[in-house]
Amino acid sequence: MAALSKYKHPRVKVYHGYGHAHDLIVYGHVFKSKPIIRRKYTNNVLVNILHLVRLFFVEPLPCAKVQLQWRDQVFYSQAEEDGFFKFEWSSENVSAGWHRVVVRYIDEYGTVGASGEGKVFVPHATQYAFISDIDDTVLVSHSATIGKRLRVLFTKNPRTRKVFNNVVEFYELLANAHTTAEIPNPFFYVSSSEWNLYSYLNEFFKYNGLPKGIFLLNQIKRWHELVKTGKTSHNGKLVRVMRILKVYPKQQFVLLGDNSQRDPAIYAAIVNKYPQKIYAIYIRNIRKEKEAATRELLQELEKLGVHTCLFNDNAAAIEHAKKTGLLSAAVQAD
Repeated sequence: MAALSKYKHPRVKVYHGYGHAHDLIVYGHVFKSKPIIRRKYTNNVLVNILHLVRLFFVEPLPCAKVQLQWRDQVFYSQAEEDGFFKFEWSSENVSAGWHRVVVRYIDEYGTVGASGEGKVFVPHATQYAFISDIDDTVLVSHSATIGKRLRVLFTKNPRTRKVFNNVVEFYELLANAHTTAEIPNPFFYVSSSEWNLYSYLNEFFKYNGLPKGIFLLNQIKRWHELVKTGKTSHNGKLVRVMRILKVYPKQQFVLLGDNSQRDPAIYAAIVNKYPQKIYAIYIRNIRKEKEAATRELLQELEKLGVHTCLFNDNAAAIEHAKKTGLLSAAVQAD
């Protein structure tokens, strides 16, 4: 019967989820057809443009019925108009690490039309957790200049995009701060970029050796909205960060971002609501015309007991983290 469905090749895309020993959450999309998967990378500009554009030629399956298989438990939900689904559920004694989940699309005949596998990450009970922006914090994106931003996005691929100097070293040190390589601190990458770029960003982080983590991105866009990529409301970003803090009440958080857009204001709002949960804030100084205002804002947050650092290069951020004790027990870089 499934073969009679009007959607011949639907696909379930499951993103990495997260949780703790009892409560878990996972996201994903249901699409009408399977996308083309990139297996080779090249410096050819036309090829890179073609692959980037294909990420936005998606056809979500609206209001699809989905089923989550977790151990011996089964849960049901319904996707939104853009094919996006979310499962939140409770379980018992979930150990730290990555755990497999399966999500199935149930077609109009009540049969399985497609399925997708994903993973849910439960971090160890470490002292710190890290929430980082991506564009112009880790990945050189030129977010403040639309022409440069679109040019680098269209002409480069995940393996030719640039990271900022010393950012990999800094993040590796943070991952091991006051813990060990076997029990790393958790990383959450919260961005205004869309879910269209999930696989793209995963490849970029993996290729550059950045800490493995959870991506929390923005609402999917269609091909005719491609030039607006990354230019969405930042209120959603605030909500996503707040949700992470609520899931992990026992950990101290370090927030990392830049001043190309609204990270300082978003992080200030978080500190004002949860000052006891934020250990430090690191802001890359991307826009010099915002430097004075950013520095003034961070000085106000210092009064609430939060360590802050406005930096131009990650080497300065590393030195600051050592002075504040954040990296005092970190594994040495060599």
